[in-house]
Amino acid sequence: MTYRILVTDEIDREGVDLLRAVSDFHVDEVPTLPADELLRRIPDYDAIVGRSATKISESLLQAATRLQVVGRAGVGVDNVAIDAATRLGVAVINAPAGNTIAVAELWFGVMLSLLRHLTQADSSMHAGRWDRSDLLGTELKGRTLGIVGLGRIGGEVATRARAFGMKVIGFDPYIAEDRFTALGVVRMSTLDSLCDVADILTVHTPLTVETRKLIGAAQLARLRPGAIVANLARGGIVDDDALRGALASGHLRGAALDVYAAEPLKGDHPWRGMSQVVLTPHIGASTAEAQRNVAVDACAAVRDALLRGDLSRSLNVTMPVGDWTQIQPVVDLATRAAVVARTLLADRGARAIESVTLKRGADLAAAATTLLSAAALGTLEGVVDESRLNLINARAIATSRGITLGIAEDVVPAHPRGIVVRVVADGQEMRIGGVAPLDAPARLSQVGPFHVDVAPRETLLVLTNRDVPGVIGHVGTALGNAGVNIAEYHQARLKEGGEALAVISVDGPGDPGLRDTLLAIPEVQSASVIRFQADE
Repeated sequence: MTYRILVTDEIDREGVDLLRAVSDFHVDEVPTLPADELLRRIPDYDAIVGRSATKISESLLQAATRLQVVGRAGVGVDNVAIDAATRLGVAVINAPAGNTIAVAELWFGVMLSLLRHLTQADSSMHAGRWDRSDLLGTELKGRTLGIVGLGRIGGEVATRARAFGMKVIGFDPYIAEDRFTALGVVRMSTLDSLCDVADILTVHTPLTVETRKLIGAAQLARLRPGAIVANLARGGIVDDDALRGALASGHLRGAALDVYAAEPLKGDHPWRGMSQVVLTPHIGASTAEAQRNVAVDACAAVRDALLRGDLSRSLNVTMPVGDWTQIQPVVDLATRAAVVARTLLADRGARAIESVTLKRGADLAAAATTLLSAAALGTLEGVVDESRLNLINARAIATSRGITLGIAEDVVPAHPRGIVVRVVADGQEMRIGGVAPLDAPARLSQVGPFHVDVAPRETLLVLTNRDVPGVIGHVGTALGNAGVNIAEYHQARLKEGGEALAVISVDGPGDPGLRDTLLAIPEVQSASVIRFQADE
């Protein structure tokens, strides 16, 4: 069979040559096409590979009746209608790792420029001056670098910083201890403790609900006087207003920024008037090597998807007709069971996931790998960048973060469509079980040692309390006063008068202060509010 592939947007030659080397591929290279011309041509192709200039819209995907794969030679996929691609069974593939070294090296470039006044030195020399006495700089050696986020790029920065003679500390509650040890990074238990001792603070996390304005006025105030802040990750992780205030007051010596809350940066933006800030126009991935890497990565993934059906690099899920309708309820159950486990562990102070193990009923043997991916997904949702997280890449991302994944074959659940997800974090474990019958909605059946029976709807409350009279009434009254409607309430206990557990399914997302409301009830010992992603 011959596959036709359209390559556009000036993809690096090395990536294109990789495709041309396959005898079953017919590759057409064209410049970036106008939307109407691309719409006319797209029905002839099995795959398209491009960068950000070509918009892969829903209407284009509808017209692409042969299209199996969209390859994006880069990280971002804002130009691709992923939801439409998923619905139509088109795999969307990007190249998230190709820019790692480029960003890490840029970090040291801008940091050295800031510490050694390189931009001022260069401009003064070109202006005919010799300002040597005004350009006294400082060194990286001996400074304490605080890294927030120890993923791919954070790890590369840490490795290079140690070569510069820096002391490297890090904060990332979702990374296992082994990675800190391997990188030679001292683990800090809290963000505040990292800020207290860092001479230079840098962020390398995705922009999520949890990380938006993660570095605000309180964190900046904790930094040592004369400290430096760098953000080459995503605009919005550092609160720009707070950072400008800390710079203007003289508390901070400087900053290095490659990303901004709104891009491109306006001509009259306040950043442009601050000489102690090194500004670059989001060029983290702008190296010839990075562009070659992302082209090769994307083209290799497109090749493997077409030839072998390997979608391990896909950002979305291709849902087969028939089998998927039967497996999807169990996939959703596995994802939500893992979310419950992760949240309960996090509320106990255990965040760094070490392992995820799946047990599945007899009827689910063929779907074990997919269900394990779903469980991995549940432990990662809200922790990593959601735009690049789904069933297909969840296992790879989990593995890259040091999470061990496995399927337990010793004792399987009694129900043929039952599952148990076991999550271990910081040495603590949590088991969440459930069943997804073919003729009824999925239900949770186990929370730790307790047997329960409740549907994991949009929001779930899990409480532990002393087994005394009146608790259910007090909880119901508190929820009623908070305007929360109870859909289901299941109370369980292991023995009379001991510890009891309540699992409550409620309507709506609930108020942000709901957990505190529940913890204020004297009999309640612990409370977790678990909000699942909305159903598709």
